[in-house]
Amino acid sequence: MSKLFSPIRLAGQDFSNRIVVAPMCQYSADDGSANEWHLQNLMTLGMSGAGLVMVEATAVERPGRITHGCLGLYSDSNEAALDRILKAARRVSPTGTKWGMQIAHSGRKGSQQRPWEGGAALRAGEDPWETVSASALPFGDWHVPREATDDDMARIRDAFVAAAGRAIALGFEVVELHCAHGYLLHEFLSPLSNARGDDYGGSAKNRMRFPLEVARAVRDIVPEELVFGARITGTDWHEGGIDLEAAATFAGALKAAGLDYICASSGGLVPGLKIPARPGYQVSYAAGIKERTGIATRAVGMIADPHQAEEIIAAGQADMVALARGLIDNPRWPWHAAEALGAEMTVPPQYLRGHAPNWPGAKLARPANRPPT
Repeated sequence: MSKLFSPIRLAGQDFSNRIVVAPMCQYSADDGSANEWHLQNLMTLGMSGAGLVMVEATAVERPGRITHGCLGLYSDSNEAALDRILKAARRVSPTGTKWGMQIAHSGRKGSQQRPWEGGAALRAGEDPWETVSASALPFGDWHVPREATDDDMARIRDAFVAAAGRAIALGFEVVELHCAHGYLLHEFLSPLSNARGDDYGGSAKNRMRFPLEVARAVRDIVPEELVFGARITGTDWHEGGIDLEAAATFAGALKAAGLDYICASSGGLVPGLKIPARPGYQVSYAAGIKERTGIATRAVGMIADPHQAEEIIAAGQADMVALARGLIDNPRWPWHAAEALGAEMTVPPQYLRGHAPNWPGAKLARPANRPPT
């Protein structure tokens, strides 16, 4: 029996398999509100058959967006727009598909152009906004952020709680804190971006203080039957930054705060690094955190081959695997993974005639693999 397609239970939720759609920013919202792009995207991902679909990083306040196009959950309009789209996506998803919301604050990496506009800091005339961070240290040559005050931290903590409350009201089964990729909570955690001289800087305990305050405040409102987790960094890929031991220490503290799982990613804090990306290059962080803390983990990062994903689960390196680019390339990835691993997968009856068991031509799959004529 395939381990990838075996069920798993977290908190009070049962997941039909170990495949997760990773949160993927679309940079296409209207002042934080989802629109027709999100409708087609989430309906497509929902139909994939993944046990859990994570919605993209979603800002908890307007200045916490990365770009002008980032999804948000800081207003009634944001909530109403996402409600419409989530309901539509659920209607076309296999029975039992769970949905997760990743809540985030961009910190010093906010006020940015969309990737296809250049991805640099917004210039004058592009409606830039003031950013805040753990310290007044810029991301490369971007805007210098303002060091967050006690009032800023209180406001942002409350914004995380409010966004989590909206996600719960919308019916999400999973709430996830974004503490990675160089965004605000990660900026507090890493000594490379946190040079504070108060109780929120200096020692590892102090640097964890604000992210843990946010985690505990959100934990207080997330019902026990729902799943509450966090995406954290396994390494900053830079000397003097977070490494696996520091990541495991933070993961252990999050577990003690009542979180149910950790998604282990990496990087994003220091620009211009040459990261040795290769298939499964971040799996060791999920495995190391799981081994050191016992918390359930999710592996992510260039996981594209079904047998690779199967081995990660079978070897106990992680409890779940998340795909991003692999599902952009092939939104039916779980269907084909099931075929490759001899597992059963529910396919919408409207598409059964294109399913491999019913159409031998499916084995031809990729036109790019055909010899040139």
